[in-house]
Amino acid sequence: MKRLFIIAFRNLLQAKQRTLMLSLALSIVALLLIILLALSQGVANTMRKSATILVSGHINVAGFYKAKVDDSFPLVTNVKQIEQTVLNGLDGIDYTVIRQRGWGKIISANNRIQVSIHGVEIEKEPGLKSRLRMALQSEYKEGGQNKALGDINQLQELDTVAIFAGQAKKLEVDVGDPLTLTTETLAGRVNTKDVRIVAILKDMGFLSNWTIFSDTRGLKELYQLNEDTSGAIQVYLKDPDQAEQAMATLRTVLSDAGHDLMEHNPNPFWQKFQIVQGENWTGQKLDLTTWDNEVSFLKWAVTGLDAVSLSLVGILLVIIAIGIINTMLISVRERTREIGSLRAIGMHRRQVLLMFVLEALILGVVATTVGACTGAALASLVDSAQIKIPSAAVQAILLSDTLNLTVTPSQILKTIALFTFFSIGASLIPASRAARMEPVKAIHHVG
Repeated sequence: MKRLFIIAFRNLLQAKQRTLMLSLALSIVALLLIILLALSQGVANTMRKSATILVSGHINVAGFYKAKVDDSFPLVTNVKQIEQTVLNGLDGIDYTVIRQRGWGKIISANNRIQVSIHGVEIEKEPGLKSRLRMALQSEYKEGGQNKALGDINQLQELDTVAIFAGQAKKLEVDVGDPLTLTTETLAGRVNTKDVRIVAILKDMGFLSNWTIFSDTRGLKELYQLNEDTSGAIQVYLKDPDQAEQAMATLRTVLSDAGHDLMEHNPNPFWQKFQIVQGENWTGQKLDLTTWDNEVSFLKWAVTGLDAVSLSLVGILLVIIAIGIINTMLISVRERTREIGSLRAIGMHRRQVLLMFVLEALILGVVATTVGACTGAALASLVDSAQIKIPSAAVQAILLSDTLNLTVTPSQILKTIALFTFFSIGASLIPASRAARMEPVKAIHHVG
């Protein structure tokens, strides 16, 4: 094996020009695949980060309450008791928060926008406070100073809201300015409340276009709810990757505790109103979802990027495969007499086949390792540069206003393995042709 490996390596060195061209092609495609995978992973990570800050926990214990059959109110009653059941019944919880959910309009003197309103008790939300960032005056206004716009901790005051920079620009408002919240109550009446802006937050991509935060007490007053009724219990896990398994456990825990549960529907809660309205039951049923379910309507971004990546890389791989086959067939033809001599001195057909396969193996490993590592380095540099995305349409696709790329070791290893096996597969046709040669005919071959 060692002797065959040395022969294969020397053959690659001897055909320097062909080896360099194939290596360059493999490296470029490996580099491209790593960057596309990093972009896809970056979008997926951005989606999870945005979702678990803005609209969801890793697991959500929500539900619907129906006073009569045709109701569909997204509420949880006896929320403190249910929260305690969750805490006692599930391991691996980092913390839980109780969020009020609402939907309405925020109105300024100059404009209005439709928003999803999240009522928070900011002093009980360590994750929210640590992960939200205040917009800077210099970023928000031309000629502004480099200071934060407001203080998120002031959300503990009654009738206050925190909005995002993009929303503030549309509404033409600043910290301290008044806004009017308007929404429809559970009784079907339109209710309004005057609130004050206490913080303007940095935009977090697509989801922050329509999300605002309000103090819980003010939002409960707006909807005329009692203290033990809320929108959802958001559960944050120490290991977010265990969300699906933890949700299954939690369904059993809550069912054993006597709570009625809806059948699992992997869609956000706002897509379930009509389904619940058409069901023949009254009272309360709990609905458990993961963060992934709550932003399932955004999965098209990741799916689309993956489809484009696979299609593009697939086309390039076919072209490279043809190049490898043609190049090695030329190599076989040029080395016909050499192959005949090797066969004449005792080299078996299997060893000839293995020699050419080893050439493809060396070529694949070296070229794709260089390409994958270069791609990983470029992706990391682009990610650290936090390049701003100027186009709103591209921001919607990538779910962020900056270009985020995430490289993982598994991406690099899988790319190297995939392209190496692909190179070996492409070499089998010319390698088999070389192995089938008769020694006498090969030695006397001319041309």
